Amino acid sequence: MTLTERLDFYRKLTEDALTHALSSENEQYYPSIFKAARYSALSGGKRLRPALTMEFCRVCGGTLEQAVPFAAALEMVHTYSLIHDDLPCMDDDDLRRGRPTNHKVFGEATAVLAGDALLNRAFETVLDPENTGNLPAETVLRAARCLAEASGMDGMIGGQIMDIESEGRQISQETLMLLQRLKTGCLIKAAAVMGCILAGRSDPETLGAAECYADNLGLAFQIEDDLLDIEGDITKFGKPIGSDAENGKVTFPALLGTARCHELVRELTDNAIAALRDFPAHAFLDDLANYLVSRDY
Repeated sequence: MTLTERLDFYRKLTEDALTHALSSENEQYYPSIFKAARYSALSGGKRLRPALTMEFCRVCGGTLEQAVPFAAALEMVHTYSLIHDDLPCMDDDDLRRGRPTNHKVFGEATAVLAGDALLNRAFETVLDPENTGNLPAETVLRAARCLAEASGMDGMIGGQIMDIESEGRQISQETLMLLQRLKTGCLIKAAAVMGCILAGRSDPETLGAAECYADNLGLAFQIEDDLLDIEGDITKFGKPIGSDAENGKVTFPALLGTARCHELVRELTDNAIAALRDFPAHAFLDDLANYLVSRDY
């Protein structure tokens, strides 16, 4: 498969799993929460994180059946964070992926609950024996804990609070890198590590290579995102251009300049690829890293 074909394949598997997970026989009694959750979870997107989980599981000798529930759960956690990030009390954004944000369509209260529902459904999904009963219990628990830690106070939420508290202030490059490694990078790292764990590859060498790849990839991805917030096309980017500056956020281009940021994206991408030098069948992961450098949305 080409890079695009494999990404499309992984995207379809993820969206099918999301559609299944975000339905219930109880929906007839309170349909609005299911509609709101599906509105954001099925609104498109690159599905980068699920793709990483499935690909790392595959190249480590696991099966897609083992990886898909965790890939879908990871996307639910990511989507919940976006719904909350867009709220008026946070970034107050009107557009996400080219569509009105969740709270603009369903109201703030329902948007908050939709985010909460997605976070809970993620762990319901991976802890349901019907989805993950083919895996050893220890493997399921280890992978679930990886996801929980990456999305919690020592991960994504920690980065989010750093982001809020940094608005309108000058911060160092070191602080900004930590902020983004937590806020964006932790879920990307979890995606890679979970894939290895689910395939039964938890040796330090394998996990270390996966973590190094994902850490560099995640930081490159965020710097590129900051650049697109300046240089991007709103029709492709799917959200307002310049919103970071309007919200008083410190970004890599503001701190380092756009020229240095483009260089840093390339350096980090090369580091990510080098981390997998001894990894089995890493061509897709190399191509994915290079693709993310050149993306325009």
